[in-house]
Amino acid sequence: MIRSSMIRWQETAQQLLSLTSRTDEENRDAVIEEIDRLLDERDLLQMDIVAPFTAEEEELGRVIVGLEQQVVKGLSTFTKHIRTDITAAQSKKDHMKSYINPYANVARDGTFYDTKR
Repeated sequence: MIRSSMIRWQETAQQLLSLTSRTDEENRDAVIEEIDRLLDERDLLQMDIVAPFTAEEEELGRVIVGLEQQVVKGLSTFTKHIRTDITAAQSKKDHMKSYINPYANVARDGTFYDTKR
């Protein structure tokens, strides 16, 4: 007999895998909230999964370990996408500022600067 917490852990891992594969920016906040909720739920489930394990539970545990490796890869890829988007947005913001005021970052050490303009 397999414990319900182990089955729920497997379901949670599969849900996390499906969520981390989504890359659309429109629903990103909702996806992040759902990932956070699932991770919190998984933390609570972890307390219920303690030894001794039956043979069926050990087999399911091996499957879960494989899923967990995929979840870790998926979460790291998901965070890399977010960081890349944040960096791109910051870069775009900086470029926009340089177009608005092109002389803001000009070095004035010994170069000619027309003050009458």
